[in-house]
Amino acid sequence: MGDPNTRKKTQLARLRDQLRKKREALADQFDFKMYIVFTFKDKKKSPAVFEAAEVVPVMTNNYEESILRGVKDDAYSLQSSKELLAKDVVQLHAPRYQSMRKDVIGCTQEMDFFLWPRNDLEKMECMLFSRWKGDEDNFKPAQAKFEFLTTDYEKQLMRLISRKDKAGLIINNPAQSLFLFIDRQFLQTQKRNVLLFKLSSVCLYQPQDQLTHWGPGTMDEIMAPYLEGT
Repeated sequence: MGDPNTRKKTQLARLRDQLRKKREALADQFDFKMYIVFTFKDKKKSPAVFEAAEVVPVMTNNYEESILRGVKDDAYSLQSSKELLAKDVVQLHAPRYQSMRKDVIGCTQEMDFFLWPRNDLEKMECMLFSRWKGDEDNFKPAQAKFEFLTTDYEKQLMRLISRKDKAGLIINNPAQSLFLFIDRQFLQTQKRNVLLFKLSSVCLYQPQDQLTHWGPGTMDEIMAPYLEGT
């Protein structure tokens, strides 16, 4: 039999290599499209629709440290650690967007959507589409739902009012699938300073095993109703 320490070092090296390869492969296998849709309470008003200028996928594994520590300390076997590896999550970051309004289409800018204070928004949702990289087929819709009701995000924004941070604030929907990066700003008026919260970036969380779970229809078919009045 070989030396136990040598076997363990070999297992750890293989595991680290597996983690590295998984990140590189899964983060780069897909092309993504993302639309950010703000729906108004007034149903006669067309939604505000933006297309993410780019979607940056980043593979994360929140369990990596515990996996490596567990194998090293004999807390579980290499086989059981593979089950933890299946819990990888893909972060899909979108820091820039362009409005889909016909009069301003093509004008890419940093996200700065005004979220609060206002009382006309019903919800925000992100429509995610993907396809295999190099594939010429239409983008297909992800089955996952990324939605944030105004009533939910306003509760979290209220807790940020007393914070002194101007940027880097983060809130997330109850499903923990949609994360919003928030900027805290002040607008000088004639009477006083008014606190504003603006959206500065969007991040979607999607488990890696859902990357190939697509719903029916194509991107053009699904987005057509949202773009009719823009």
